Amino acid sequence: MHIDPMHIGLDASRATMAHRTGTESYALHLTRALLANPRGHAFTLYFRDKPAPDLFSSGRQRLIPFRRLWTHVRLSWELLTRPRPDVLFIPAHTLPIIHPLPSVVTLHDVGYRYFPDAHPFPQRWYLEWSTRFAARAATHLIADSHATARDTQKFYGIPANKITVIYPGRDESLQHVDPAPIRAKYQLPEKYILHVGTLQPRKNLARLMEAWQAVSDSVALVLVGRAGWLSAPIVAQAQACGARLLDYVSDEDLPALYSGATVFAFPSLYEGFGFPVLEAMACGVPVICSNTSSLPEVAGEAALTVNPLDTRTLAEALQQLLADSNLRAALVAKGYAQIQKFSWAKAAQETLDVLEKTVTGNW
Repeated sequence: MHIDPMHIGLDASRATMAHRTGTESYALHLTRALLANPRGHAFTLYFRDKPAPDLFSSGRQRLIPFRRLWTHVRLSWELLTRPRPDVLFIPAHTLPIIHPLPSVVTLHDVGYRYFPDAHPFPQRWYLEWSTRFAARAATHLIADSHATARDTQKFYGIPANKITVIYPGRDESLQHVDPAPIRAKYQLPEKYILHVGTLQPRKNLARLMEAWQAVSDSVALVLVGRAGWLSAPIVAQAQACGARLLDYVSDEDLPALYSGATVFAFPSLYEGFGFPVLEAMACGVPVICSNTSSLPEVAGEAALTVNPLDTRTLAEALQQLLADSNLRAALVAKGYAQIQKFSWAKAAQETLDVLEKTVTGNW
């Protein structure tokens, strides 16, 4: 079916952040993939902060700086007072309170509903308000997992036909590399269990450390990630038990850190998607992860999945994987196959399908 060229407005404000987590990486990589194959559509990218010259190679860039409430005040004003796009795409939750045009919003997770104490109260209140508003006010929603789609229906009463599940892609430049230089740089041993993610209660690191202590004194535990909300007890436990804390590491160092790990452990209590699982698989590392939220969708049959609330089961899975080189090799092979299911090019084309249908109404 022929679709006339559209003008798509895209909130690119998350893509400029220096230290990107999953949501920011989603915004960056999906925007690049949309611009790489736009099907003849034109894009205007809205920025709060000035982007690096090489961040995006095409698309009209509109810098609209504003200190506070950028989305609800400044972006709303932009949409009210200037020629409007045909459709607005928000890749990260927060829909402008004034949006006089069709809109599509990606919802990544509602983890704050399951673990409210994992967020400061002001942040939790805003997440609840902004997600509820976006879920109800947007013309259509994209969820990056079936788990998030189900949660959006459950908590906000959104009909299933208003939500399209589109899996994010993966960083296709990630691959196994020689870990020796990174081991030397960070003074890491030959064998270590790796976790990558913000230090916060939702990541279930207290149980991971307990499980690690129960199974091995010859394999290190390395925790990569910035300290988040309520991280002080996690840091104290890590220091007491001898786990290595590497803080946030650069994108350049991550592939080698993954590649050098004996096991990647990701027993998170809740994830909207779980990019680190795919990153570890791409670097040839066997994975243990939770059997909850979106993680079974991401991992498929290519990981050992465990109940994240059961420390003994987690310890047994770690012990099994550390002791069985054949099992590790089998999971690595399955991991290489699993990651082929996730592509930014595919995600971009499915997203364009949704944007086109939102404008034409041809669902």
